[in-house]
Amino acid sequence: MYEFAWWWLFACLPLPLLVRWLWKPAQDERGIALRVPFMREFQSGEKQTGRSWASWLTVVCAIVGWIALVTAAARPVWVGEATALPVSGRDLMLAVDLSGSMQEQDFQVNRRVVDRLYATKVVAGEFLAQREGDRIGLVLFGDQAYLQAPLTFDRKTVRVLLNEAAIGLAGERTAIGDAIGLSLKRLQERPDKNRVLILMTDGANTAGSVSPEDAADMAALEGLKIYTVGIGSESQRTRSMFGFNLINQSAELDETLLKEIAAKTGGQYFRARDTNEFQRIYAELDRLEPVEQEAESWRPQQELFRWPLALAFLLGLLAFTLRLETEV
Repeated sequence: MYEFAWWWLFACLPLPLLVRWLWKPAQDERGIALRVPFMREFQSGEKQTGRSWASWLTVVCAIVGWIALVTAAARPVWVGEATALPVSGRDLMLAVDLSGSMQEQDFQVNRRVVDRLYATKVVAGEFLAQREGDRIGLVLFGDQAYLQAPLTFDRKTVRVLLNEAAIGLAGERTAIGDAIGLSLKRLQERPDKNRVLILMTDGANTAGSVSPEDAADMAALEGLKIYTVGIGSESQRTRSMFGFNLINQSAELDETLLKEIAAKTGGQYFRARDTNEFQRIYAELDRLEPVEQEAESWRPQQELFRWPLALAFLLGLLAFTLRLETEV
């Protein structure tokens, strides 16, 4: 079905006639000094006929071109059939830590050692691909929290934006409280029973204007359920000149805080020490029971103004060329 978004612009169609009526050309006041009855015989009939056709064609091009221009301005749109959107699911916000510690390489993907952020992208991307019927949003946080993607059914775009995230993009520190606060702000307008935040971090709160405890209290009051994920291996064996040493890669991870946030909001805390645990966590989150939502529909639209605009341009160019030829 075809529609015009700005149909009222068709009222401009008689505008050229109005302009011509208001601004009439000045009359030539010079009188004719001498009439020569046989002057027409000196003019070529074929040439006059050619000029006459060119003049009429110029007028036709101008009229049709103006109609095409007004049609383009009215924004013709092709509207497709209504498509029903999923009516069950959750509003799920994903908050991902981009602080400097996420570059620690203590995960393996396909037998290749990778950093924590890369492992998060791989496993979270697979999780997003399975969340059919959910609205997904993305918050990235470091020194501050930033909304990278608002709630949307377009999971592919959210996954692309997640894959484009880089360590240090939001700063080197970790603002957990700000991430919760921003996610809560974006989820406040949604129904209480189906709002979920998945918070993934490998550290403690070291930045931000809101404390994680206060943010968790506000989330609990608003009915936002928070699932927290602590990222990082327990210990790693490294070789040195004095032998082997065990290094705790997750010494900065504040598990007590993450457990408290999850407990306050009715969520759950998960520990991701390796990729397999990461996958099990998302498998558990994938079992979240969907909640019925109000039925919504979406109608695809395609803008068509380019075609009448191109026609108006071509006809205008043709009319200008014909006008030059008739004046020669």
